[in-house]
Amino acid sequence: MPVLRLPKFGNPVKYAYITGRVRAKKTKLIPNDMYQRMLSMDISEITRYLEETQYKDEIDEMAKDFSGVDLVEYATFANLAKTYRNLLEVSIDEPKFLILEYLRRWDVWNIKTILRGKFHGSSDEEIMKYLVPAGELDLEFLDGLAKKDTVEEVIQAFDGTDYYVALTQYDGHMLSSVENALDKLYYFRMERAVGGTLSVGGGLLLKYIRKEIDIKNVITLFRMNKAGIDASIIQENLIEGGKLGGDLSRMAGQSYDEFVRGLEGYPFWSAISDVATEGDGISRIEARLKAYLVRYAWAISNYHPLSILPVLGYIVSKDTEVSNIRKIVRGKEADLPAELIEEQVVVA
Repeated sequence: MPVLRLPKFGNPVKYAYITGRVRAKKTKLIPNDMYQRMLSMDISEITRYLEETQYKDEIDEMAKDFSGVDLVEYATFANLAKTYRNLLEVSIDEPKFLILEYLRRWDVWNIKTILRGKFHGSSDEEIMKYLVPAGELDLEFLDGLAKKDTVEEVIQAFDGTDYYVALTQYDGHMLSSVENALDKLYYFRMERAVGGTLSVGGGLLLKYIRKEIDIKNVITLFRMNKAGIDASIIQENLIEGGKLGGDLSRMAGQSYDEFVRGLEGYPFWSAISDVATEGDGISRIEARLKAYLVRYAWAISNYHPLSILPVLGYIVSKDTEVSNIRKIVRGKEADLPAELIEEQVVVA
């Protein structure tokens, strides 16, 4: 993997083809009202519905080896990877550069998944089921990592890459510090990549990335403040680069009630105000905050039609769609009430 270099960009004409493709793909996204209908279906009915959508090829191919929840999960992940890699294949220059930098989050996802699998003794085959080769790391490389015997061997495979310093924080006992370091590396790269471009819409994309960092940090604070974790430990887990970095850092270690009161007045407060004070709905709060981000991504996607922004809006929505489908079928498998599943579904 090459070290990040920032080429000189800024020509909106190069976005004409990729934004056209994204507009076509947008029409194939599952309508929001369909999630409500899925809640009244069983898993086989959901699978049949998905077979009538853009997931048909993956459902048909994987039905030979899987069924039920496994079929839906693997098929949706496979389609997600195919969709994102197609975006890379049909883009050039600045669009390709920015899309790849954004999709490196799936490289981080895959590295974490492989490390967890090795840490817990999972088989190569089991690990591979949960990988999404949608970033720079291709399937062949990921397959080679999954075949490594130990966590240490996986880490050594990244020697000489940007990931190596983060991965060497592994202490032999816990993966949390490594996972946090990988997240920080991703957002450092992403902010630097966007900040180094001259494209129309680049400023709004950077604003989105910083907002995403803030939302991730707010979720971390909800979870850790609720658990009563020491402020210094919480601060180590916060990601730098968000607009609200200083404010959120000062909230680390506060009592839950004090922390919640401190969030009043921030732009995202209206999305969570009715559930944040309850104290027992962290997953509901997380779903609301993610929906807030999706709405923001789509709102800014309309500002500059020939820019990275429509592509961002589509990528965020596609990711949310796959996540929603998986939450619904998992909830069905666990026999959860429809109301509880619905709380976890992100609808923008």
